[in-house]
Amino acid sequence: MNIIKKTALYFARKQYCKAAILEHADLSAIKEKPTPSMVIGLILIAVSYAIGLPAVVALGILAVWVKKPLVLIIGGPVIYTISTILFILGIKMAGTKYFRVFCRWMVRVVLEKILGEEVRVLAEPGVENKCG
Repeated sequence: MNIIKKTALYFARKQYCKAAILEHADLSAIKEKPTPSMVIGLILIAVSYAIGLPAVVALGILAVWVKKPLVLIIGGPVIYTISTILFILGIKMAGTKYFRVFCRWMVRVVLEKILGEEVRVLAEPGVENKCG
């Protein structure tokens, strides 16, 4: 058994993962109409991705073009920090609801992909030492 499957088995036995599997966690809660702060938060997250790495690459190209490496050395971390701050603000504004729903769904999907049907047996109440 490879290390990825062993790790998945370990996590599939944890309460959070068991609950996500048994309740067949999905993204249906996201279908509700988002509040204005959620929309702004999601926009901030998208903007953070758009300016993060592309801006650092653009600064690198600019630094080579003007032959001033400090443009990248100083500007790169500054732009990336701004991008990270926008991402964190976006997560806070979008709310933990979307984040939690997405995480539960992702846990279920990943464990099902790695373990296949074995995940159902592991997630059943009272099953602790099977398949491991």
